[in-house]
Amino acid sequence: MLYHSTNDSSHRVPLKEAILRSLPPDNGLYMPDTLPTLGPDFWKIWRDLSFQEIGYAVAEAFFGEDVPEEALSEIVDSTLEFDAPLVALAPDDQILELFHGPTLAFKDFGARFMARLMAHLTEDEDRMLTVLVATSGDTGGAVASAFHNVPGTRVIILYPKGKVSGLQEKQLTALGGNISALEIDGTFDDCQRLVKSAFLDRELSEDLNLTSANSINLSRLVPQSFYYIHSARQIEAEPVFVIPSGNFGNLTAGLLAHQLGLPVKKFVAATNINDVVPAYLKSGDYQPRPSAATISNAMDVGAPSNFARMKALFGDSWDAMRGMIEGYAFTDEQTRDAVRGVKRLYDYNIDPHGAVGWLAAKAWRDEHPGDTTITLETAHPSKFLDVMEQEIGEGVVEIPERLAILADKEKVALSMPADEAIFREHLISQA
Repeated sequence: MLYHSTNDSSHRVPLKEAILRSLPPDNGLYMPDTLPTLGPDFWKIWRDLSFQEIGYAVAEAFFGEDVPEEALSEIVDSTLEFDAPLVALAPDDQILELFHGPTLAFKDFGARFMARLMAHLTEDEDRMLTVLVATSGDTGGAVASAFHNVPGTRVIILYPKGKVSGLQEKQLTALGGNISALEIDGTFDDCQRLVKSAFLDRELSEDLNLTSANSINLSRLVPQSFYYIHSARQIEAEPVFVIPSGNFGNLTAGLLAHQLGLPVKKFVAATNINDVVPAYLKSGDYQPRPSAATISNAMDVGAPSNFARMKALFGDSWDAMRGMIEGYAFTDEQTRDAVRGVKRLYDYNIDPHGAVGWLAAKAWRDEHPGDTTITLETAHPSKFLDVMEQEIGEGVVEIPERLAILADKEKVALSMPADEAIFREHLISQA
């Protein structure tokens, strides 16, 4: 299959270039020339399939022309070594827990799949692969874990100074080995801009064999569509998926699942005050702006890169997009109230991102009684311990051992201004 740029459909490349180069030279995003679907044979039996069987069917639909069956099956099986359980707060109020992977965040699904796919695509090469990733919280930790000590790779993580939680920062900065971290004096949008600038410098990108582990890379999104199908098969109603949203890769993955044939009643984009997409859905006017810091920091994005893919999936039609996606935005005060409320009502610990999603799910059900919502709980609440303990008390949230052991590890990060020239010189010096 060939992949084209969202900015220029005549720019078409094979899978290997789309995945390893990550970003087209025109600053678009890669999309498959033909969006696949899963046929009626799959949808006759989908509710009886295992998570792994669903994952393989989806991966084969996207990558089966280019990756042999045995290799693809191994990639999927080693990606899905943990579950994504559905937890019912009430029959119509479902929580999809996506934090049971090694770094306790939904990014583990995409990062593990991507690392294994890249290893397959480069197995006959002897060049060092340099993986760049900008993170607003969880992406960096998941990528660091997925690529740690993988031969032939090095990972450079950019994160905004003072805008990730303490334990998130340790996941980015304490592994060592082939993982290094840059603490950028700016926002996530600045980190994302620096990463994109490196890819748009085609000579630099080729010389350093750069690839991206952000959701600009299509191989991050496809495995995230696995859990939409996996969760929907467990309920009888046609679900309304509620997605805490920042860079909008997770919601785009849901749209890909819908494109494959998954019955979905509605997608709900839940944001904090960084609400450029909910505002667009209301007005038709897309106005990116600098992001503002919140307690749901992984969603602090003012210029979501995957908006380009969303527009492409809806033929650049505002009416079509708002017909399938509803948007809600909430403040930190409302988010804190929700953390306390979910604990009081259901004795369930929900992190600030999931709390934003739960608020949107409640708002949707209030307006559409009888609908069943599935809210994506994207990270374990222990990753946001300061906020959780402020709202529901010290010691209430248990810290899993794989996160607790990082607390005493040393942070190792290089501070850097949000300057493209300085970042470029740093990359050259690391070659």
